Amino acid sequence: RVSFAVSDLGRVFVAAPLALFGAEHLVIPRAIMQGVPVWMPGRLFWAYFVGVALIAAGLSLAVGRCVRPTVTLLTVLFFLFVVTIHVPNLATHLRNRFSWAVVLRDFSFGAGALAATAFFMRDARPRIARPLLLAARLGIAIAVIVFGVENLLHPHFAPGVPLDLATPGWVPLPVLWALLTGAILLVAGVGMLLDQQARLAANSVGILMTALTVFLYLPFALMQRGVGPILNGENFVADTLLYGGVVLLL
Repeated sequence: RVSFAVSDLGRVFVAAPLALFGAEHLVIPRAIMQGVPVWMPGRLFWAYFVGVALIAAGLSLAVGRCVRPTVTLLTVLFFLFVVTIHVPNLATHLRNRFSWAVVLRDFSFGAGALAATAFFMRDARPRIARPLLLAARLGIAIAVIVFGVENLLHPHFAPGVPLDLATPGWVPLPVLWALLTGAILLVAGVGMLLDQQARLAANSVGILMTALTVFLYLPFALMQRGVGPILNGENFVADTLLYGGVVLLL
């Protein structure tokens, strides 16, 4: 019963950010299309198309209908983001730790969707499902370990997924929370990597990311003023909640 509850929670935590990201694609498509590779024709079309796809995926996961094709297509979509957008960007910013974090973040999103895909294949095609699930677990584990180390090495930045945001001044004992987050992520990542209490480790990361969303990033977003800062704050909320959701799916 607990397993099903956690899985359902993960589904909801993935659905809500996907719908938010999809809405952003439809509201500010010309800004979003700047991230579409320049060699792709119809860049504005792809901004709209991906927006509609993300909203559809969020609705599918939220209501529990057509989940199997949805998670399969999300796996493809997130890995396409990694290969066509984030890896080329990383190639020109190899010394930028935030570029590495973005690659690992979206790779984890794809790995979480891959884990859900493997879940639906476990009975019909167990020989395929097992290696897919193993790949998903190892991929997320490596990302979580890296994120843990980053939090420990750079505790003045906001804890969680290590992106370019200093911890807001209103947070008490910011270094302590970053170090605690880093320690939890590191231990949980090693547990998932070695398959030692992997379910507990994944649930711990999911709960941690959810707590960071509620107690840090949501208040941060609500304090922002102006369209740009508000969208930036919303993205931190959605990114962190989505990361917690995909790990709970795992």
